[in-house]
Amino acid sequence: MYTFKNIKVIFTFLTIISSLATFSQSGVFKVTLDAGHGAHDFGAVYSGHVEKNIALAIVLKVGKMLETYPKIDVNYTRKTDVFIDLVERANIANRDNASIFVSIHCNANKNTSADGTETYVMGMNKIASNLEAAKKENSVITLEKDYKRKYEGFDPNSPETMIGMKLMQEEYLENSISLASKVEDEFEKLGKKIRGGGVKQAPFMVLHKAYMPRVLIETGFISNPTEGALLDSENGQLEVARAITNAIMRYKNEYYGSANEVEPVRVAPKPVVKDSTPSKSTVDSVKAITNATSATGDTVFKIQITAISKKLSLTPKNFKGLNSLSVDYDNNLYRYMYGKTSDYNEAKKLLEEAKAKGYEFAFITAFVGGKKVSVQDAIK
Repeated sequence: MYTFKNIKVIFTFLTIISSLATFSQSGVFKVTLDAGHGAHDFGAVYSGHVEKNIALAIVLKVGKMLETYPKIDVNYTRKTDVFIDLVERANIANRDNASIFVSIHCNANKNTSADGTETYVMGMNKIASNLEAAKKENSVITLEKDYKRKYEGFDPNSPETMIGMKLMQEEYLENSISLASKVEDEFEKLGKKIRGGGVKQAPFMVLHKAYMPRVLIETGFISNPTEGALLDSENGQLEVARAITNAIMRYKNEYYGSANEVEPVRVAPKPVVKDSTPSKSTVDSVKAITNATSATGDTVFKIQITAISKKLSLTPKNFKGLNSLSVDYDNNLYRYMYGKTSDYNEAKKLLEEAKAKGYEFAFITAFVGGKKVSVQDAIK
């Protein structure tokens, strides 16, 4: 039986989600960058390679690259060697109404041959290795003042916490997976190993309290002599930063439009090329991108308004008065879509209509020949 305290926890989750789930109407895409650890929290340290320093160096490079694009607002949880509570890192993104939250870290393992990148989204996956990764990062809270009171109610084994997390997962999961998949696509282009074959889910505290699409990136193993040296070098950091920047811009262009945008930042010596084939690292819940340039006609744009685990009747009363509805079921989620048009400009009008009805996180999605493709490929 739930006590008053338990109900209060659930109600707090619902209230915060409702009040913070907004997206700026200014046309500015807001990115909050989080450099893991800081000050007395060194993170992983191996052979002189210090995680807090490498993470900060990469974050500052990503921010500098993003700031060269128009209508991109970059916010940082830290720009110097300071200690920031995990919940405060998320709150910084919340207060800024960030479009996305990106937390950057380095990995480490006693097995110094371990290498490769990992990209996580918020989730309650029970895979032991994922939970262990979250446990390692979450252990930082013990360095915070009054952490027992501050984090009361956060217990991945608690039914109440699970309910709140599930609500947040369903609100942001698909977009988080899309962003994370793009990060891994860009790393793959650099020839980096993608550990586990795709995007992972784990209950990271720093992601738990951020109310927008969010990812945590483990850029590589500083415990690996070769990878550690690369991550601690200027060229290695630039390479990783450019990959992350490209992923963020691809996400921004796909979901929020790309009018008059410049080409992605190039990575030397391996230039970043435009996607033409699906990446094998993309997870099941994000369908493989097909090459739209090889298809003619039969291009359809729809507006995805929400993705939840519950099946709803496609009637206006269930969707704030919207009609012309359709649904796609994939990876245990029902993706509800509004409208249908072959005209991208008309699709943008439909998107505004959906947002006006209260679907602030609605976005344009595209299909060619019945297969889902990126909006950019569909426009081509």
